[in-house]
Amino acid sequence: MGEKDRSPLPPILRDKHHDAPSAFTPDSLLREARRQKNIPDIAVPEVCILDPDGDIVRHLRATGRARRAEGWACYHSEMDCFEQSGRKYGIVGCAVGASYAVLVAEQMFASGCRLLVSITSSGQITALRPPPYFILIERALRDEGTSYHYLPASAYADANPTLIATVDEALSGVGEPVERGATWTTDAPYRETEEAIEAARAQGILAVEMEAAALYAFSRARGKPVLCFAHVTNQMGQEGDFEKGEANGATASLALVHAVADAWLPSRR
Repeated sequence: MGEKDRSPLPPILRDKHHDAPSAFTPDSLLREARRQKNIPDIAVPEVCILDPDGDIVRHLRATGRARRAEGWACYHSEMDCFEQSGRKYGIVGCAVGASYAVLVAEQMFASGCRLLVSITSSGQITALRPPPYFILIERALRDEGTSYHYLPASAYADANPTLIATVDEALSGVGEPVERGATWTTDAPYRETEEAIEAARAQGILAVEMEAAALYAFSRARGKPVLCFAHVTNQMGQEGDFEKGEANGATASLALVHAVADAWLPSRR
């Protein structure tokens, strides 16, 4: 048997040289994927969307608005492109969870993305109003694994304050309330306990989701603009939950993304 591990730290907090360059990069993966699959080196749209639930993607496909992104070379996902009020967007559906979301985000920015917006459904922790409504996530509790590979240990990962300030005024007319505050990013939704929920509520956390802390850690470490929204659609599995509104929330979500894009990249069409 090997020598007993006597380190006081768990492996996820050890040997994470945050300032050192990565040995394996998204550019390398995308280069080989293009070669193997004969995919042209075409940039993705400047504004990209992560749609973990897949409802926006399904709506776009069902209404004939989506087309396949020709230059998307990811081995693990499909990107659709569409237009909204004259602006082109790329969207990847069903990228659920911190590690998958950041894997896709890395590849989006390596492929030409200049702004990433994530909109994920979430469970209500602190009752602000009856669901559904959006939360602009200002910071996220790091109860997942991916963020620790990008930033040193801390309780929260914060959104880019310049990005939040820039888009704040634009969010008033998206057709559904937009609150602001903190969320709890978890890797294990089916292990949320009453004790953990109460502890989150005591910290002023508004909702629980699965991606934001990791995406914000990536954003800060890589210097890339990422904004995350929680679409509060349920009260932790109560009867009648998970109602998202028109087109399963896709209509309001698309309006939200377009408002953010026009505020951050106003001259880009």
